[in-house]
Amino acid sequence: MRSKFKNASEAFDYFYIKIKDKGVEFDNTKALFNVGFYMARPLENKIKSGFRKWSQEYADAEWQWYEEGHPNIYSLEEIYGKIPSIWHKMADAKGYVNSNYGYQWKRNNQLDYVVNLLKEKPDTRRAAISIYDAKEHEQNYDIDTPCTYAVQFTIVDNKLNMSAYMRSNDLWFGFCNDQYQFSMLQNKVAEMLSIDIGWYYHHAHNLHLYNDKT
Repeated sequence: MRSKFKNASEAFDYFYIKIKDKGVEFDNTKALFNVGFYMARPLENKIKSGFRKWSQEYADAEWQWYEEGHPNIYSLEEIYGKIPSIWHKMADAKGYVNSNYGYQWKRNNQLDYVVNLLKEKPDTRRAAISIYDAKEHEQNYDIDTPCTYAVQFTIVDNKLNMSAYMRSNDLWFGFCNDQYQFSMLQNKVAEMLSIDIGWYYHHAHNLHLYNDKT
């Protein structure tokens, strides 16, 4: 299985075929387990496959929502003009979700902590942002469990590298938009540090396609 790609679109095309051919039947999906790969050019983050019809307009709106860090889906509606059905399914009665990653990386000032840590000690191994750490079960995780465990940053050769670790990742919707948001986060942190971007490593314990996409 390949572990290195130029960009997200190349990775999407490869894993779309690989999951269809080699995926294991698992809970209404075909899935591959413990999939990890590098993307050498993280900011080439547009999914270009014609059959996917990926929307940069929506991805940009989601990024703006994450930048605001407001975990209410009606804030997304103000930006995008509508709310995709998946967010309605995950929201509580008041419209709040756990899976606004911007809310998560701002929680407890994690993003500022990571940036300051990298400034003070560029070779740190502690520049990590926790998103789903299983310590918050009093929250409504039954219908909205964040798919990402954590994001970690490492400076090597004066370039900012990033790894995203996911418990579960739907290739069709999840990967296409998640990699966009995380590559934008990587770029944001690199700009705050005034250094260039390096690689982006993406790991999913379960990388899958729902059966209606296979």
